Amino acid sequence: MASSVQPRPPRRGVVVAAALAAAGLGIVAGAVAADRAATTHEIVMQAVQFAPATLKVKRGDVVVWTNRDPFPHTATAAGVFDSKSIAEGKSWRGRADRTGTIVYVCSLHPTMKGTLEVE
Repeated sequence: MASSVQPRPPRRGVVVAAALAAAGLGIVAGAVAADRAATTHEIVMQAVQFAPATLKVKRGDVVVWTNRDPFPHTATAAGVFDSKSIAEGKSWRGRADRTGTIVYVCSLHPTMKGTLEVE
């Protein structure tokens, strides 16, 4: 999995992430929390499901969605975040930027559902 996780973004990525956070998005791709060390959590896409189906995280934590199926998936929460297509063996990461419950789906396989609970 280590090869599919992107390294920490350059400083300009933090500026972009801050702009997205100011826009009110719940997940900011590639950002890192400034007030505490972020914990990284993994959600695996396999057998056309998210595992775990429900994940509790703290605000500022990083969530990595890893696709272990032989076809693409997405992690999409309407109006909150959209990973776009994640190919087989690849990952997408985002930071939980606001508290609350975020329900997301795979837009390619709508029966695939998950919940992110951000404290």
